[in-house]
Amino acid sequence: MQNSVWMKTVMEWSLVRGALPRTVFGVTAVVAAVLIVLMLVDAVRDVGRNGGRSEALRGSVWLRPLPVSIIAMVICEVLGTVAAWLVSDVFVAFGVSLGWPVIFTVGAGLAALGFVFTAALRTRRLRRICAIVLIPLIILSTGLGVDGIYGEYQTVGSLVGYTPYASIDSIDVHKSSMSVEQWLNKAQQNALPDMPKQGKVLTVDIPNTKSGFTARKAMIYLPPAALSKQPPALPVMELLAGQPGSPGRLVAAGGIAAMMNTYAASHHGLAPIVLVPDQNGADTHNSLCADTTQGKAETYLTQDVVAWAKRTLPVAKKASMWAIGGFSQGGTCTTQLAPRHPDIYGAMLPVDGELKPTSGTVDEMVQNYFAGDRNAYDAQVPVNAIAATGSSSQALFAGAGERDAESIRNMRTIAAAARKAGMEVTELLVPGTGHDWHAVQAVWKPGLEWFGQRTGLGAMTKSVKEYSQVEVLQ
Repeated sequence: MQNSVWMKTVMEWSLVRGALPRTVFGVTAVVAAVLIVLMLVDAVRDVGRNGGRSEALRGSVWLRPLPVSIIAMVICEVLGTVAAWLVSDVFVAFGVSLGWPVIFTVGAGLAALGFVFTAALRTRRLRRICAIVLIPLIILSTGLGVDGIYGEYQTVGSLVGYTPYASIDSIDVHKSSMSVEQWLNKAQQNALPDMPKQGKVLTVDIPNTKSGFTARKAMIYLPPAALSKQPPALPVMELLAGQPGSPGRLVAAGGIAAMMNTYAASHHGLAPIVLVPDQNGADTHNSLCADTTQGKAETYLTQDVVAWAKRTLPVAKKASMWAIGGFSQGGTCTTQLAPRHPDIYGAMLPVDGELKPTSGTVDEMVQNYFAGDRNAYDAQVPVNAIAATGSSSQALFAGAGERDAESIRNMRTIAAAARKAGMEVTELLVPGTGHDWHAVQAVWKPGLEWFGQRTGLGAMTKSVKEYSQVEVLQ
């Protein structure tokens, strides 16, 4: 029991704030300072010794450990930054630009490694020990720095797929017995059923009855009202992670539980039920969120997941009470699936999505996923889906990080198509962010209020323009 409690504590250590990153950064800085001071003392001593000697001897000072280490640092900084830029923006190895903060962080990390590697080779005793100790510390600090920019891995556990959440089978979930309006009427009369103060995040294996799609465990968030014995029929947000990604990482990196619990606390226990299914089956696989030769992801997401939720949870049935959203590839899936299924989804909340499903070139996808049928692929492109089957009753609430120029262009193109189809459209820019989870949280906070107002949970407490973390483009 003690081991499990200790393990749970370790797994829940934050990687983006608090004691762990501060300790790593602090220890790295202290050891680096000790090494630099010792090397400076040696350099000053060498200059003093060679002060009255020949030019040749004085010139040899530049071959001493500190100058050589600095030269190595500068070379590694330049080469590392250029290499990171090439990987990010020229070869686009990750499908999107990493952004300059990440590129510079990687360059700085490689510069520091160049310095300490050289110092380890050219110094002795305590100096060499400090340099060797700094190698893993710098690697760890650089990794934490990059993760802090993205916000992808929030805890130690998220690195290894650990989840602290219980299965939905561990609790009793009751069918809805009233509408949201009736729940609010009971709130005015101080006659609400008993419920916990906070909601719960749970795991579930959603049956793939119709699709046969192999998915990982889904995550769900049930607000306090859904955990009562007489819950109302609640709205639903079906949210999709990026690729690589997983349901658990979306819940953690998106700050879903805290965001929803905060909302529920000021809305009589009401908040949307959040479904986070797995649309890819593995970190390394991209399903394109379509029915393809590699699996029926679209059928899984729009039939198996939806049917399970309506059968099992206290959820509303109308499309106006359902939203779908996602980050990156999940954002692309959002603008594919919603217009293709206006009978299921009334709202879309994509962040940093792509212009089209992407896993290789279009020709490669047509062959590898659609058995050579170009029309089948084209039908999955969001602007085509919106034009073909999108409904004017649907709404788009989209966002992109300020430093993610491609995602901004994608958002504006898809938003224009949505407006042409008669949809209500909101476009947000998130200053100081790129293709990262900080942008997601900034967009989904007002997005939650917006969706809550659309579904009758409560009026928005302020307009979207009043949210300091976002700028309204249109």
